Amino acid sequence: MTPFTTRPELKGTFGMVASTHWLASAAGMAVLERGGNAYDAAVVAGFTLQVVEPHLNGPGGDMPAIVYNADRDRVMVVCGQGPAPRCATIERFHQLGLDMVPGNGLLPACVPGALGGWLLMLREFGTWRLRDVFEFAIGYADGGFPIMPRISDAIAGVETMFREEWTESARVWLPGGGVPAPGTRFRNPALAATYRRLVSEAEAASGDRDEQIEAARRAWYEGFVAEAIDSHLRSAELLDITGRRNPGLLRADDMAAWRPALEGPVSVDYGEWRVFKTGPWGQGPVFLQQLALLRGFDLRGASPGSADFIHTVVECAKLAYADREAWYGDPGFVPDLTGELLDSDYNEQRRRLVGGAASLELRPGSPGGRRPRVPRSGEPPSDGDRAGLGDPTVGALGAGRGDTCHLDVVDRWGNMVSATPSGGWLQSSPAIPGLGFCLGTRAQIFNLEEGHPNALVPGKRPRTTLSPSLAFRDAQPFLAFGTPGADQQDQWSLTFFVTVANSDWDLQRAIDAPTFHTDHFPRSFYPHHAHPGSLVVEDRLSEDAIRELRRRGHEVQVVPGWSLGRLSAVANDRHAGWLRAAANPRFMQGYAVGR
Repeated sequence: MTPFTTRPELKGTFGMVASTHWLASAAGMAVLERGGNAYDAAVVAGFTLQVVEPHLNGPGGDMPAIVYNADRDRVMVVCGQGPAPRCATIERFHQLGLDMVPGNGLLPACVPGALGGWLLMLREFGTWRLRDVFEFAIGYADGGFPIMPRISDAIAGVETMFREEWTESARVWLPGGGVPAPGTRFRNPALAATYRRLVSEAEAASGDRDEQIEAARRAWYEGFVAEAIDSHLRSAELLDITGRRNPGLLRADDMAAWRPALEGPVSVDYGEWRVFKTGPWGQGPVFLQQLALLRGFDLRGASPGSADFIHTVVECAKLAYADREAWYGDPGFVPDLTGELLDSDYNEQRRRLVGGAASLELRPGSPGGRRPRVPRSGEPPSDGDRAGLGDPTVGALGAGRGDTCHLDVVDRWGNMVSATPSGGWLQSSPAIPGLGFCLGTRAQIFNLEEGHPNALVPGKRPRTTLSPSLAFRDAQPFLAFGTPGADQQDQWSLTFFVTVANSDWDLQRAIDAPTFHTDHFPRSFYPHHAHPGSLVVEDRLSEDAIRELRRRGHEVQVVPGWSLGRLSAVANDRHAGWLRAAANPRFMQGYAVGR
């Protein structure tokens, strides 16, 4: 009997797009149908997500991507992660009486890297012109899109803050004076005007496609957008989670000095697979270290929903994430220890720490004999303090708290894109007057402890949680995949990948399967609290498995059966002759399309 899935895995030969919102997936597919390639489609879908998922990402956020270019036969990372401002120092925050970067407001803004990252991808690999890629986003911002219940909930959670403190946000997100109801049409004319002016200034500068893209970058980072951000942040002092009105530190000079970049990926082998991730300025290597640890266990004989499978995966995750806390940071500022952390001998030693019982300790390793240092963690925020925080996707009792998007594309020429745009969430930072969007709060991931690899330094990238994935099978580009979910990204996507790699399950079945994660280690987001020994599982897991996991010492929290994971994936299955795709059914929003 064919196993039940919520929807079919898609198969075709022309192209596939999968994302966290059906409008973005449809827009990306429209690009493929009109002759665009995977990069054109990804950029269009990305700009569409900025409009239709404003509680999960925005133009003021960030965007890392991993791409495979068929012409060059090469995997590359697009770094659209902006750095800390030049005046954002540990001393400055201590002068403000802070021992952590706040989780919302103006203080945690970094240079907004998303638009620069998308434009770099378009210029280097795409074929479409600037006006064409903005057509969809401008159309939805001007003509409107349907408000999802989770957007309404996000706005309702900060309605009082908007009315009393962040009045520009109230103008954008409380049209007619009230929270927009689910299912109603929402428009953001200010954002449409920003996009439209960007295109107009670019076209006025040149008739050449590449020069127009560069002119748009300048207009954003050196022109009217940077000027509006600078003007507002020099004068505004607005309330944040500290209970005080604080200024912003980002300036036009910070934006003008930054450029998005193409980088080489980090990779590791897992059987016949090779998986590619970002460097340690993101948490991507933690996925690879989990694979390096799991290579010593035979998961082919374990069901993905069994206690043995879950225990092994979670205990390896605890070790890899402990190393993330101790050793990851922007390699432009601190030593890059990725090679040592992924070394076979190092992980053989680490693997010996996995026992039959759940660990309740945070146990970072000592690569090269170095002494690990884990930053101080905070106390969990009260329910009253949670509104507006860029916290992980799952909150108390499994409630959805989404804060990120994801998209994957494969075209008929074999090009592939995996991208995880995030930040600039409407609920976490005040809107910039006249622009229709707010800044990100990614600097909250830094710590304020001198000498730590992820300590705040001007011009340094925060160790982001954003973690797109790309994998080869039998030396051929095969799979692009990922998920929102902050610290859960490289747990939910890891479980998906290991399931696909160790079984004959198709993409949709692996996405639909009951999933799990641990909050054992300090969270990346303010206030960086941890729940040692925790294991969060969907209630579709068997009672026997839950009972056995508790017997092994896991602090099991059972949440609703369709609440964990936001995965999407596309595949280029050359052996079978198909392009394939699947997307997450949870929260009835993500879709894959293709033919």
